[in-house]
Amino acid sequence: MAQARIGLISRGCSCEGRNRQWLKRLAADEERDKIDNGLGRVCLRILIISDIHANVEGLQAVLEAAKGEYTQVVCCGDLVGYGPEPNEVADWVRKNAHVVVRGNHDKVAAGIDSANQFNDIAKQAAYWTIEQLSEENKKYLFDLPKGPLEVTSRYGILHGSPLDEDEYISTSWEATEVFAKLTRPVTFFGHTHMQGGFFRSGDGPVQAIPNPVGDMETRKIVDEKEGVLYYINPGSVGQPRDSDNRAAFVIYDTTGFIEYARVPYDIETTMAKMRKAALPDFLIKRLKVGR
Repeated sequence: MAQARIGLISRGCSCEGRNRQWLKRLAADEERDKIDNGLGRVCLRILIISDIHANVEGLQAVLEAAKGEYTQVVCCGDLVGYGPEPNEVADWVRKNAHVVVRGNHDKVAAGIDSANQFNDIAKQAAYWTIEQLSEENKKYLFDLPKGPLEVTSRYGILHGSPLDEDEYISTSWEATEVFAKLTRPVTFFGHTHMQGGFFRSGDGPVQAIPNPVGDMETRKIVDEKEGVLYYINPGSVGQPRDSDNRAAFVIYDTTGFIEYARVPYDIETTMAKMRKAALPDFLIKRLKVGR
């Protein structure tokens, strides 16, 4: 397979500049969208997605399952990488998502980072992705802001952690240091492809929210409590790794609850597209087992 050149490039726009532009827009949006519900909160229902990884079937299933239940879409990064349709996913997110932060695969595809950080299988998929992406979508990925972003006074988003946008946070021990850096009652993150997250009440210990939606369930609601910080992973739309092959997402109601959700999607079609694209067999098979 020919390997596209993925180098570190500059297009005259600093990460700090991109973030300032996004923050200015978000401040204006929050003022415009405020509705007084007696609690002084912004009343919104937000579809939180992450780690789509160029999986159109997974994204379509999520949108159908959440149809009519949300007013905005927010994405915690990794639009592309691994999957067979990077342009289709990037096009949809670019046109429909209210707020997006970049993921590590987005950075590599855009030429911000090198693919050398990846293992051989991920590297092969990254080279394929860079060959497929349109210049418009490469620029879109390049211009995505770095997390964390404080979206409203209630919540923020990032990809890995507030300490390092590429850091994996999978355990309560790893999350303990993160909580000292959280600036909003609820923060959404991705990167691990594992639905769940963590919470801490006051100065108490960090506790995990493991596998919130059981195999025989499709939804699970967590009530947001005052004085509790939440670090929430919506799971992966396009490549779950928590032993559940269903696409994962969250609907966040800013009046005070977080709704985890899973939905089956047409995995066979995605796998067929990946075979046609000659993507690595390991990436194809892992969709079926959700690992």
